[in-house]
Amino acid sequence: MKTAVHPFVPALLAAAVLAACGGSDADVNQRPTWLGTIQSTSYDGQGDDLLTAGLGKTGLAAPLAPAYADALKPTAVELRRTAIHTNYRAMLDMTAAGGYGTLYGPNVDAQGNVTASEGKVAGTEYIAFADDGSGRQNVTLMVQVPASFDPKKPCIITATASGSRGVYGGISTGEWGLKRGCAVAYSDKGTGGAPHDLHNDTVPLIDGTRTGAAAAGKSAAFNAGLSASELAAFNADTPNRFAFKHAHSGQNAEKDWGQSTLRAVEFAFYVLNERFGALDNGQRLRTLQPSNTITIASSISNGGGAAIAAAEQDTQGLISGVAVSEPALELPASPGVKVLRGGTELSVVGKPLVDFTTQANLYQACAALAPSVAATPYAAAFAAGFASKALPIAPNRCAALKNAGLLSATTTEAQAEEALQKLRAYGWEPESNDLHASLAAFEVAPAVSVTFANALARASVKDHLCGFSYAAATATGAVTPLAGAALAGMFASGNGVPPSSGVQLINNRGKLGPARDFLSVSSSGLADWNTEGALCLRNLVTGSDAAAKKLQAGLDETRRNGNLRGKPALIVHGRADALLPVNHTSRPYAALNRKVEGAASKLRYVEVTNAQHFDSFIGLPTVLPGYDTRYVPLHVYLNRALDAMYEHLSAGKPLPASQVVRTVPRAGTPGKAEAITAANVPPLAATPAAGNAIVVTEGAIAVPE
Repeated sequence: MKTAVHPFVPALLAAAVLAACGGSDADVNQRPTWLGTIQSTSYDGQGDDLLTAGLGKTGLAAPLAPAYADALKPTAVELRRTAIHTNYRAMLDMTAAGGYGTLYGPNVDAQGNVTASEGKVAGTEYIAFADDGSGRQNVTLMVQVPASFDPKKPCIITATASGSRGVYGGISTGEWGLKRGCAVAYSDKGTGGAPHDLHNDTVPLIDGTRTGAAAAGKSAAFNAGLSASELAAFNADTPNRFAFKHAHSGQNAEKDWGQSTLRAVEFAFYVLNERFGALDNGQRLRTLQPSNTITIASSISNGGGAAIAAAEQDTQGLISGVAVSEPALELPASPGVKVLRGGTELSVVGKPLVDFTTQANLYQACAALAPSVAATPYAAAFAAGFASKALPIAPNRCAALKNAGLLSATTTEAQAEEALQKLRAYGWEPESNDLHASLAAFEVAPAVSVTFANALARASVKDHLCGFSYAAATATGAVTPLAGAALAGMFASGNGVPPSSGVQLINNRGKLGPARDFLSVSSSGLADWNTEGALCLRNLVTGSDAAAKKLQAGLDETRRNGNLRGKPALIVHGRADALLPVNHTSRPYAALNRKVEGAASKLRYVEVTNAQHFDSFIGLPTVLPGYDTRYVPLHVYLNRALDAMYEHLSAGKPLPASQVVRTVPRAGTPGKAEAITAANVPPLAATPAAGNAIVVTEGAIAVPE
């Protein structure tokens, strides 16, 4: 019977055949033992393709992907198409004025030339789980091999999923590799957008389609792992809830993000050698190896952090170099590094993500009301929505922080300014001030705090850590069943960190009953954005009780060591980043790397002014006016970093020195910015001017004002 499973010869059989002939299996292309069933699909680059799922440059620019034939039961092909559409758009500003179609996009070729092409890429896509045999890990790996891949000039780029997304979460990074004719190695790194629906006991499969948990068995992309009695008790107490893989796998996946990325590279080498490796007695050899293949570890945000972790853990020499954007980096508990800006040493640096994010979760909603940021994007809408007389939850948060002894001011305005200064003192740059209102409104800090706290603590969904759970909610905040179509398509539409695709963050401990987090009522009788839940999450980071120690032990498993093993690396980061502040991530990591590797360090750090974490927000001028006149797309600089790294590895061209790139915001009025040009995004300088040079010494980094 013909199936969709690629007929690769199992490694053990290959070894046995060669051994029977008296040969050595040292160079036989052996299948990794952790690699599951491989499915492959070839795309002609016309009706469907690797990069755009057949949508092309024009289709990706459309606000909505094509509709499903049956919204309650979308096919694997339809889900893949929507997943690519969703994830590509989630990373980039998709407006022509913002650079889509001119500075980047499927129609912009590898040399930066704007073409009339729709940018579709023919080739073959391979997908499989990496697992230990238990079915509990089931990390999704994917390799895309473009038809233009040249085995005489082989290259691989990694595009590990950003955030908590699924395997297509790095597609906008993969674009660079596909255009170059490189194979692209993807991993969902043990996260993903599709949940275990606990009420109905359905789970996602590797292709995003859904089935019953019992029928799926070990083929489930994620199962929360509750026994029948545990599930029944859970549903009786808390119906209509969902478990998400990042939060509830119990695996502490972040500790293995480097391994997941390395396994994606191994998968790529295996696939490539099965196709292009030399034949010996009917067996494919490992013709393509790290020694003759350029492999660049790349991606953005959490995916960028995974690339850094992979380089640190690369004992096999799989990776040639690293080029990442805005990476999430967990430094050692006491990194012993200094960060200076404009000659002034900063007092709080190098904190891990769960630390500074739970701090933001406490103060950001209050800080967003500060009069000094009233003119920033979404500040007026935030005040109208969260500080009105009908729903004064942000002022109530300020007052609750005062009652908890965390603020001292006595008026809402003064408390908000004090909260803003708390964030500044904890490592946020002044350039981040303009972002707090929009991030608070979009519940970014609560979402990330709950997900990472659960993951690091290896909490089960039945633990309801700090009283949080995930469910759909009514307009007034009450828990309600989720629409069937929303669940059916969540593999494609979800980001894996609720609020997402109709699933909300729920406070189970609300005084008036379980309710959507920001609408819930605390024990004080006030709707204060669940200050008690935020304090509980913060205590897990700073406290000393058993629950806190459990999280802190998991956190210690995720800390990086700064040793890139002499690999050349380029990190680009936006100075204004309010989600992953530069003072806790890229700046101190560069100093740590130089401290660990000394003169052998080949890391270069590029800091981009007028750039922040969410390029996609720039492309929402009607929702977030002011992003367009303040920020440039950081994606441009990831592509330039990849170009520079490839030229360094392929032709020996020196990497650009560490530097600040001073971009120029677009002219115009908020919401109506003029079209971006090359003048807004100047190139990397081979040797920056003295006022732009970043100086990295052993254990210290000095960034110019």
